[in-house]
Parts: sequence; C-alpha cells; structure tokens
Amino acid sequence: MHPFYPEIIENLPEAEIPFKGVRGWLSQGKDHQIVFFEIEPIAEVSAHKHGAQWGVLFEGEMDMTIGDETKTYRKGDHYFIPEGVVHSASFKKRTWLMDFFADSNRYVAKIR
Repeated sequence: MHPFYPEIIENLPEAEIPFKGVRGWLSQGKDHQIVFFEIEPIAEVSAHKHGAQWGVLFEGEMDMTIGDETKTYRKGDHYFIPEGVVHSASFKKRTWLMDFFADSNRYVAKIR
C-alpha cells in the first residue's frame, strides 16, 4: 500500500503513543504540538483528557465522544475538544487525521 502521507511528514519524528493500532508523526512547537495520525480499524482511544485539541479527518471514519456527545466523523470533518473535557474514539476503517494540541508535551518522540 502506498503511504498516505508524503515523505516530509513521515520524516518527522514518530510519536510514542500508548494506544494500540495508532501511529503518529510529531511536529513540535514551543507551546503546542501537531500530530499526523495513521490509525488502524481495530484502534480504540480510551477516555482521557488534556489541554485543548483541534483536529481534522483526512480519510477514514471515527466515532468520537466529546463530553456527553458521540458523533461519527468522516473525510473533511473537524472537531474541537476544550481543555479538560473527557473524550474517546473508536475506528471502523483505517483513518488518517491531524490533531493540534495546545499542550507542548502531549506526546514525546520515540527514541530511535
């Protein structure tokens, strides 16, 4: 299968991610992070919370619960999770998305 992301993204440091079936490439800013995710259809991101997060789905499908509301997101959809709001997600298809995290330390780069 041809990679979804171009080489300039896949050359970024890979993020250490605790969720099975989730890979991400990390762009680190001084006061934020941007992560380009590739997520297997078996992946589930358990309920958690952190600083504010904004994301956009490039390809695939996910069911995301933000607070008390669950919605299905598809290609081109975007979402915002306010700081401290509990959220979770599950994936039925291979999915590619990008998240902007207001936290500069949400993820760390894998040690190569």
